[in-house]
Amino acid sequence: MSAHSPQQHGQEHGQEHPIGLYFKIWGLLFFLSTLSYLVDYFHVESYLRWTLILIFMFLKAGLIVAVFMHMAWERLSLVYAILLPPLCLLVLVGLMATEAGYTLALRLLYFQQ
Repeated sequence: MSAHSPQQHGQEHGQEHPIGLYFKIWGLLFFLSTLSYLVDYFHVESYLRWTLILIFMFLKAGLIVAVFMHMAWERLSLVYAILLPPLCLLVLVGLMATEAGYTLALRLLYFQQ
């Protein structure tokens, strides 16, 4: 029989990450937020504006999920269980938006008399 119970063993070897990692991530989040602000400051217009804003938003969300929610150190199955459903929902929303455009085009075509 070992001297340590499974509960004690888990407490002794918990995950600890250096505080410097968190400071680096905070700095990176601040930098990405600054870039997002500069998109508005320099009056970037059209699809480029929304593309840049969405890219910065997804990068910030990914960093927060990976580091502050400790997903970067979790098992792959847990990552899939948390990240896969929202990705599936995004695909379904995209399909619905495409179908909505198709339906609108048909209504405009056939009911325009």
